[in-house]
Amino acid sequence: MRAPLRLVFMGTPDFAVPSLQALLDGPDQIVGVVCQPDRERGRGKILSPPPVKVIAEQHGIPVLQPPSVRKEPFFEQLKALAPDLLVVVAYGKILPGALLALPPLGAINVHGSLLPKYRGAAPIQWAVLNGETQTGITIMQLDEGMDTGDILLTVPVAIGPQETAGALFDRLAQLGGQTLVTAIEQLKQQQLQPQPQDHAHATGAPMLTKEQGHLDWRLPATRLHCQVRGLDPWPSAYGFLAGKRHRFFNPEVVSIQSAQPPGTILRADSQGLLIATGVDSLLLREIQPEGKKRMAVSACLRGARIEQGTLIT
Repeated sequence: MRAPLRLVFMGTPDFAVPSLQALLDGPDQIVGVVCQPDRERGRGKILSPPPVKVIAEQHGIPVLQPPSVRKEPFFEQLKALAPDLLVVVAYGKILPGALLALPPLGAINVHGSLLPKYRGAAPIQWAVLNGETQTGITIMQLDEGMDTGDILLTVPVAIGPQETAGALFDRLAQLGGQTLVTAIEQLKQQQLQPQPQDHAHATGAPMLTKEQGHLDWRLPATRLHCQVRGLDPWPSAYGFLAGKRHRFFNPEVVSIQSAQPPGTILRADSQGLLIATGVDSLLLREIQPEGKKRMAVSACLRGARIEQGTLIT
C-alpha cells in the first residue's frame, strides 16, 4: 500500500471548494492550504475570509495567506511543509518556477475548460458567451505561463441550451473535484502521460467587467441570448428603461422579426418582455429593476407598468 501523499492546496474562491473537499475525503494528507488574503466585501466593507480558508480552518488545516508568492518568507514556509505535490485550483496568481519545482511531483491545476481553449480567469463564462455547446475540465501540469502547461486529463461536458454561466460553474466545480481525485490516483500509478498543448489553437478568457453587460439590441437575438446567460449571475446583462438600469435574465430566442427599432418592447405580459433585436426577437422572463430584487417579469408588472412600444437603451 502506497503512503499517502503530502499535499499543499492552493485555491481561493467558491470554485476551489469542491476540489478541496474531495481531497479531504480522499486518502492523502493536506498539510497546508494557501489562499489569497482576506478582502473587504459588501457595502459595509467587512473583512471576509476566502471560501477555501473557511473550509480549511473547519478541518484544522494550517492556512497561509501571503501577499506575494514571489518573496522568500513564503518559499521557506512552503518548503517547511515538505509537500509531495502542489494542487492549485483558482488560486488567482501565476506561480514562479522555483515554487513549482519545490515538490517532487510538481504542481497540478484544475481548469474549467478544455485547454487550450479559454485560458484565463473566466473560462466558464466565456464558453457560454461565445455560444459553445461543449466545455469541460482539464487537469494540467503547471508551468510559469497562463494555463499553458501540459495536459494530464480532460473530461468534456455538454453545455445546455438554456444553461447559465452560474449553473455551469457549479457543475464544473463539482466535476473538477471528482476529476482531480482521479488524476492524483493515476499520477501515483504513473498512468498519466503529459500532452503538450497546441498553442496555435489557444483562446483567451479574460476577467469580466460590468460594462460587458450592456445589451446592444442591434445584435442578433442568438448573440444576446448567449450574453444574458453568460453573464448570469455576474455581472448580469442590462439595459436602461425609463432612465433606470434594469437587469435581465432567463432569455429565449423567438423567431419574430419586427419592423420596430431594436430594443423596442413588442409585448409585456405574464410570459415576459418580448424585445425587438437585429435578427429575430428576445423574450426575457426575469427582470431586476434598479434597487430591487430579481423577479419574474409577471411579478414586476403587478407593481409597475411597462408599456408596449417603449425603447430599452
